[in-house]
Amino acid sequence: MSTESTTDPAGGLAPAVMTQTTDAAPRRRGYGSLWAAVPREFGFLILTLPIAIVALTVLATVFFTGLGLITLVFGVFVVVAALYMGRGFGVLEVVRLRWAGRPEIRQPAWERGDREQGFWRTLFAPFVDGHYWLYLLHGMIVNPVVSIVTWTITVVWVSIGLGGTTGWIWESFIPEGNRSVWPVDWAIDRVFPGNTFDIDPRVAENVAGFLLGLVFLLTLPFVFRGLTLLHDVIGRGMLGAWRSEALEVEVAQLSASRGAAVQAEDASLRRLERDIHDGPQQRLVRLQMDLAAIERKLDTDPEAARTLLGEARDQARESLDELRALSRGFAPPLLQDRGLAVALESLGSRSPVPVISELELPTDAALPAPIERNAYFIVAELLANAAKHSGATAIRLRAATRDAGEAGHWLDLWVTDNGHGGATPEPGHGLAGLEERVAGLRGLFVIDSPVGGPTAIGAHIPYTPLAASDPH
Repeated sequence: MSTESTTDPAGGLAPAVMTQTTDAAPRRRGYGSLWAAVPREFGFLILTLPIAIVALTVLATVFFTGLGLITLVFGVFVVVAALYMGRGFGVLEVVRLRWAGRPEIRQPAWERGDREQGFWRTLFAPFVDGHYWLYLLHGMIVNPVVSIVTWTITVVWVSIGLGGTTGWIWESFIPEGNRSVWPVDWAIDRVFPGNTFDIDPRVAENVAGFLLGLVFLLTLPFVFRGLTLLHDVIGRGMLGAWRSEALEVEVAQLSASRGAAVQAEDASLRRLERDIHDGPQQRLVRLQMDLAAIERKLDTDPEAARTLLGEARDQARESLDELRALSRGFAPPLLQDRGLAVALESLGSRSPVPVISELELPTDAALPAPIERNAYFIVAELLANAAKHSGATAIRLRAATRDAGEAGHWLDLWVTDNGHGGATPEPGHGLAGLEERVAGLRGLFVIDSPVGGPTAIGAHIPYTPLAASDPH
């Protein structure tokens, strides 16, 4: 994926957009696609046995040498070397399968945090990691045995297919000598005893060889695909990461996301508390004091009381303005009543810098309420930052949803300004808090702000449409 920021003819900044590389042409299916994969699969299969022989020779030699010297200190190091070599041959098999057109095999997480800190832990880590032993077993026993079968079938199938279909060309150049056995002629005599067929044995041999070779050629793509799949299944079972590791990674990601969300919410609440204390609270205290003074002067000095009333009115208006500004971080009734698109339009209209809004959002309430609230807060914060710090004269807001296929549904938010640029997510400031909030939603936060401008900041948030989920 990449982001782009362009300039429109009117001089304003076009919103940055996220592009996703896709194959323009649909993938071929059927028998033709099998033949298209034959060269890669043949290259994989024909090299399987030589590589397996090398792996067997190297691994068996090093491993059993290490076992023989296990009573000595350096014998342990030799066994460790064999385990690391097994890992290397296993990785080579995974790479070869990917080159053969098979889906990528997710490899184990070789680095395991504290377990491999330091030289000695790193050195002896293979002893307690089952993946190393599986890789060694694959390279020293399983793959050589399977490779003998698949390599033999590959060579036989190609030889019969090519030799049979081309035999009528080159067989005439082979001297027959005193040949008296013709398999096809013999088979005809057994199937049709006492036949009176007058068939030239050479012609019969050529025709039968051509038909047999044609059958082998026609079935060759299926055989190659089956043999490659056999290696792929074995590779996934022995060389791939375990499901428990995938769950462990997912739990760690969820924990990190939850921690980031909690931290972002805590920072937002603290900032709101500080802003209320420094702003509206002080003005309301002043307003209370002014009202008390007005009450004392109302009978004795009406003119002074009238002056204080004007000041109290100004204090009340300024307090109300500050409370409205602070409330932009929370979902307003407009968002709940009329949806995210209208709420974002309202945010743009209240910005002191002119905002051009490009909103392509669903009108059928497909966005979950938590996603809408977070999107509203993010856009409000980005618009406020752009107005305060960027020195921009124009802002473009873009919000759209997209279906990324297997990657799910995403809400894309972009705020682009023509200011002086140089925006960075410094700890404790607004952009860092937004980055944590987006991370808590398992989304992506993108900042493209070179010095001199323009600045394009995007938040990409995954969501599940309400129409495809349980409304309860």
